[in-house]
Amino acid sequence: MSDTIQLTVNGMTCMHCVAAVEKALTAVEGVDEVIQVTLEPGGATLRGHASTDALIAAIKEAGYEASL
Repeated sequence: MSDTIQLTVNGMTCMHCVAAVEKALTAVEGVDEVIQVTLEPGGATLRGHASTDALIAAIKEAGYEASL
């Protein structure tokens, strides 16, 4: 069963940023579905069993800041 995970994402300024975060999250092992990435307020909601550390690291690698 998948958990719903919500993250705060900072540093996104446009829809390209939203797409980059979504792509980064989709690539993390254990992510079943990226439900939504929002520009305002900056956040991401997804389903899966990925570790939050891996999710935050993927977002940081894409150039943005993230937290639970």
